[in-house]
Amino acid sequence: MTKKLVKFSSISLESLAALVSEKMKEHNLNCVLVGGSCVSLYSKNRYQSYDLDFVTQEDMTLVANALNELGFHKKAKYFSHPDCEFFIEFVSPPVAVGKEPIIEFEDHKTKLGHITMLTATDCIKDRLASYYHWDDKQALEQALLVFNAKANSINLKDIKKWSKQEGYSEKYLIFLRLTKNS
Repeated sequence: MTKKLVKFSSISLESLAALVSEKMKEHNLNCVLVGGSCVSLYSKNRYQSYDLDFVTQEDMTLVANALNELGFHKKAKYFSHPDCEFFIEFVSPPVAVGKEPIIEFEDHKTKLGHITMLTATDCIKDRLASYYHWDDKQALEQALLVFNAKANSINLKDIKKWSKQEGYSEKYLIFLRLTKNS
């Protein structure tokens, strides 16, 4: 899909993530969607992120060349398009939540292509990491939004085990109690 066929002024976060993912694949570049944009997709936009965070180990010059074809240009740490409300950022590898490297991903299918992204369980862990380490209450709310989106397959045993390994069993119990109240 060329940039002339895309109306960036009204594109959804999901469509943009698919478009970027497919453009990267077209250039034989790999990337994984992480962060708040995963929360947006899993929660059906009950939380709306305005930046798409991807992790890649690819050369950023090659990434920039691919995104330039879509009309996105690098400004400081992120890529922007003059007609698009969303920003694209590539965060440092590896894909991990806390101390745990992530090796399994969700293949999210859309009309514009596939998005490789964190699983719902790892998305919750990613948000809980911010809550655990920085007491970020908004991140806790985002974890609950993903948990409460009933279509998502969540592995609570994995989250409990990971929380213990991170040293935050007490805060995990707060999260668990809130899942039962919501």
